[in-house]
Amino acid sequence: MNRRYRKTIIAGNWKMNKTATETKKFAEQLKAVLPKAKWCDVVVCVPAVNIQAAVKAFRDMRVSVGAENLFYEKSGAYTGEVSADMLKDLGVKYVIIGHSERRQYFGETDVSVNKKVHAALEAGLHPIICVGETLEQREMGITMELIALQVKAALCGVGAEKVRKCVIAYEPVWAIGTGKTATAAQAGEVCTWIRTTIRRLYGARVARSVTIQYGGSMKPSNAVELLAQPDVDGGLIGGAALKADEFTAIVNAANQD
Repeated sequence: MNRRYRKTIIAGNWKMNKTATETKKFAEQLKAVLPKAKWCDVVVCVPAVNIQAAVKAFRDMRVSVGAENLFYEKSGAYTGEVSADMLKDLGVKYVIIGHSERRQYFGETDVSVNKKVHAALEAGLHPIICVGETLEQREMGITMELIALQVKAALCGVGAEKVRKCVIAYEPVWAIGTGKTATAAQAGEVCTWIRTTIRRLYGARVARSVTIQYGGSMKPSNAVELLAQPDVDGGLIGGAALKADEFTAIVNAANQD
């Protein structure tokens, strides 16, 4: 982490878990254990049906609410979709874009990810842009080329002043929901490469201001080591974000000097 130049952000990705009622209960549990000292920003990204309950429940806790997805059009005949303006109006600040599960199960591509990034930024939201390789791609030795392509595609047409509002989350696909975790060295190497890619696109000043998270099975037992990497500025937390004590433990790890 490098707090001198950029924010440290711990964000929970609830995926398709918890009801609105359970959201309120979780907020009460988190309020009892979350540290009052705030060195890092805390975000909970919840299912769309829970957003209203989450905004209300976390209002007095200095915890920002994020969404797990959006559609890139402002309005229209897109049954079942949610626009960036709709999210903004509810009080959402962050939105996850391009998660590997969206790419795998719902056919999202680098092109649609780029459209969603532009829609989020236009509405004043902070996109958490996910990039990552499969195990096969890592074993083929093309991790860095693939990550650079995903970053460049996601940020295509995004101006330097708006890139500062973006968060990049490195999520190796082989470490999501599998219990496997990249070593601290592996995570640090790819996050450094992401910053290098941004520097080549926008220059050093912009690159050092962008928050880069690690998001593959980060948990209390490995958070300190992962967050000690100079270019890992936080985490996008899956399973551990559903338990108040585990999520708080990771926040505490990010709050260490």
